Amino acid sequence: MNVQPSSNLINLTFVIYGLHLFSAVVGLISSAFIVTAFLTGWPSLIAVILNYAKKAEVKGSFLESHFEWQIKTFWFSLIGFAIATLLFFTIVLIPVSIALFLALGVWVLYRLVRGFLRLSDRLPMPSGHEKVT
Repeated sequence: MNVQPSSNLINLTFVIYGLHLFSAVVGLISSAFIVTAFLTGWPSLIAVILNYAKKAEVKGSFLESHFEWQIKTFWFSLIGFAIATLLFFTIVLIPVSIALFLALGVWVLYRLVRGFLRLSDRLPMPSGHEKVT
């Protein structure tokens, strides 16, 4: 990760975090679950489209790890949401489903805030294979 990204790409990455956070906060302050608003809100959908559209431009820079972090957050949330929804329809596991929806919401907020803060410090996101700073 030796390529220095342009300030426009850094700003775009902040905007993408902002779009994701906006959707999550809507879920926090409304009757929707955070993860539901995050996955279905137009700001998050636009953000993940931007992630894929600009992914090649951030290759080799520290922003590449942020784009991967944001994309993984979206897709893992979707998988968790699908599992929680299936559990909800079993009727017996509704409490487990609700707990999973809530846990996913906290997890999404954690990942978005952590990513935003590391981007503010111009640090890459850890891949899980190296020591976290």
